[in-house]
Amino acid sequence: MKRREFITLLGGAAATWPLAARAQQQSVPVVGFLNAGSPGPLRQQLAAFHDSLKQAGYVEGQNVAVEYRFAEGQFGRFPAFASDLVRRRVSVIYAASNPGVLAAKQATTTIPIVFTMGEDPVKLGIVTSLNRPNGNLTGLYQFTTGLEAKRLGLLRELVPNANAIAILVNPSNPGVEAQVRDAREAAARLSVRLIILTADTEGEFGPAFATLVRERAGALLVAASPFFNSRREQLVVLAARHAVPAIYVWRDFATAGGLMSYGTSLTDVYRQAADYVGRILKGAKPADLPVVQSTKFEFVINLSTAKALGIAVPGSLSARADEVIE
Repeated sequence: MKRREFITLLGGAAATWPLAARAQQQSVPVVGFLNAGSPGPLRQQLAAFHDSLKQAGYVEGQNVAVEYRFAEGQFGRFPAFASDLVRRRVSVIYAASNPGVLAAKQATTTIPIVFTMGEDPVKLGIVTSLNRPNGNLTGLYQFTTGLEAKRLGLLRELVPNANAIAILVNPSNPGVEAQVRDAREAAARLSVRLIILTADTEGEFGPAFATLVRERAGALLVAASPFFNSRREQLVVLAARHAVPAIYVWRDFATAGGLMSYGTSLTDVYRQAADYVGRILKGAKPADLPVVQSTKFEFVINLSTAKALGIAVPGSLSARADEVIE
């Protein structure tokens, strides 16, 4: 074989190597991306993550590699995913969701971990302090739980004649007990009967909605869960099929046809997380980066869905919305 042909062949083979393998040989940092959902529903958030990384000076495929691990709502995958990223000696792990963070924390005490969590990371024992996290973890506390009272209040304001309201929770979520407790307390203050529905598989959605109909729930609150978010279109369709007014946690539910949503901006959360990943890649230590608490909340109303349900949205409610979908 001629020398020129050999060089050409070698170059072609190198182009087919996995980016992470080449990155390790070339000392390009590798980010482990540990997520509870699926890539499709997270397109906007992933774009925000990469845009923020770019602002920090890191572009995937050029001077940083990303190893993606999507659990697609199956939390049992996290321990193996986290252990695999540790074996690959990634430079930093970004873990989104409580179960993913717990798995990453169990897998390593040395690789820096940036997390986003819906529950208080101090109460869960993830960090010792928000201001001084210590150890190898820091990130964002995004308040996905703790807002059930606000969501129930918005739902009751829109559907004042609902004497019974259902809440759908994922029993596999670490924060499910707090979600149910807060919802019960809020329902008692609003003098409405609360119906607890549970599902952690797609097959349980049907029975949950059947219970909702049997118990004559006048409205539905879908609690925070990465699994629910990855199945949001299915949940929105079920709510429409049963003609039940529903409120969700994230804006993406409302844009998919859900009636209302109230919660933190996921796009903003991913952007902030990538900023921390960039800082750590430049040498910052997690212990020196305080845990950030979300400050951007979004209240979205889908007027088309309200019209389809025969609901007139009060002007006082739509005036408070950050976004009204026509």
